[in-house]
Amino acid sequence: MNKLEGSVIILLNSDKQILLVLRDNKDSIPFPNTWNLLGGFIEKGESPEECIHREIREEIEIELGNINFFQKYTVYDREHYIFWKKIDLDLTQIKLNEGQYLAYFSKDELQKYQLAFQCNEILNDFFLQIL
Repeated sequence: MNKLEGSVIILLNSDKQILLVLRDNKDSIPFPNTWNLLGGFIEKGESPEECIHREIREEIEIELGNINFFQKYTVYDREHYIFWKKIDLDLTQIKLNEGQYLAYFSKDELQKYQLAFQCNEILNDFFLQIL
């Protein structure tokens, strides 16, 4: 059986804070009501980069432009391509279409939360390797 594939993005503002979404509080989804990176599953015929651009358009209605590839991770039964971008977003101007809430978190604040999937590990690696 092939693993599911997805793409997520680390959106980093000029204060070195990471944008996360609070997942919906539904028992039908993995990790309900927990913080997570933005992204989703790759559709048939779609590249990982095309996926993250589409997902961000669907989830928060912005165009990402150029992005950077970080790493590929195996997360449970899924392969995730992790991208990143420095971008300052005014969250009061963002229309959130999936999830409950968007918020920025500093590296220290992130340590206080158990994030969805393996996002704690991914973000720890990101801070060590990129920042």
